[in-house]
Amino acid sequence: MEKIRVELTNAPKTKPVGDAIPFGTFFTDHMFLMNYEKGKGWIDPRIVPYAPISLEPSAMVFHYAQEVFEGMKAYRSADGKIRLFRPNENIARMNKSCERLCIPAIPEDIFMEALKKLVEMECDWVPSEPDTSLYIRPFVIATDPQVGVHASHTYIFCIITCPVGSYYAEGINPVKIMIEAEDVRAVQGGTGFAKCGGNYAASIRAGERAASEGFSQVLWLDGIHRKYIEEVGSMNVMFKIAGKIITPRLSGSVLPGVTRKSCLQILDDWGYIVEERDISIDELVAAAEQGTLEEAWGTGTAAVVSPIGEIAYEGKSHTVGGFKIGEITQKLYDTLTGIQWAKTDDKYNWTIVVC
Repeated sequence: MEKIRVELTNAPKTKPVGDAIPFGTFFTDHMFLMNYEKGKGWIDPRIVPYAPISLEPSAMVFHYAQEVFEGMKAYRSADGKIRLFRPNENIARMNKSCERLCIPAIPEDIFMEALKKLVEMECDWVPSEPDTSLYIRPFVIATDPQVGVHASHTYIFCIITCPVGSYYAEGINPVKIMIEAEDVRAVQGGTGFAKCGGNYAASIRAGERAASEGFSQVLWLDGIHRKYIEEVGSMNVMFKIAGKIITPRLSGSVLPGVTRKSCLQILDDWGYIVEERDISIDELVAAAEQGTLEEAWGTGTAAVVSPIGEIAYEGKSHTVGGFKIGEITQKLYDTLTGIQWAKTDDKYNWTIVVC
């Protein structure tokens, strides 16, 4: 493996202060880059000053959306150490996304070394205020300067980082969501399980429509029957109905979330009955009307756990849990963030100390 070369910036940026840092706005001084060429593989790993990437207007990523990305965080604990949360899971998932988009896999050892080295170099950018972290965005883009539908022969792998506060302006407070009955995000056999931009582009119209009506997120139904619940916004979703925890199964059109996987393991350890299965919108609405829908929450790297306080469908709104944070929702949030910020014991060995 080539040694990662380092070029330091000669113009350090001013770092944002406080806990109200807009999500995904202020980027750090450096980024990781690596190129792929067919016949040579991944070459020239380097950390360089954060700067624009020069591409031909005909670069295939612009025309055929051959790209994938990931999202993870680095956390500063009270003792000053900086930790990553389950980065191996993100690396493995990104390579699964690469496989679906016909992108060459990134060697896991190179990926991990680049991740650690970049975070270590940018350690002063990891904020220490409550509920803040350093968001990490690895991505791969196709760069062949050619208009023609086929897999590119060249790629750029990049990692950028940015300090962030809470993903939602509401913080850990319950949000209102709207069930989308017209647009669909993904279908089985497509790219729903991969983390690629096309999935998110397909969600924007419904998200804008929901926001204009006062909702924070969209609850997606499956693309075939328009009946079964899949995800909420850019997160996985879970419900507590009559004492049981229910979450949509990984059908191929649902992203296999790292936070989702972590929550399911914790819930199982706590002794809850957990069902991964199809859940119809009719079943959810009936539970809400009967009073058995006790809690609902989204799970994802950006927000960790986001409580759902209201669900709207076909012009009717249903309040969940009195529009308050449910006991399990709060406990999951406290447990996960406790592990991430090293406030509680990491009995699962999910975190890795970087520096």
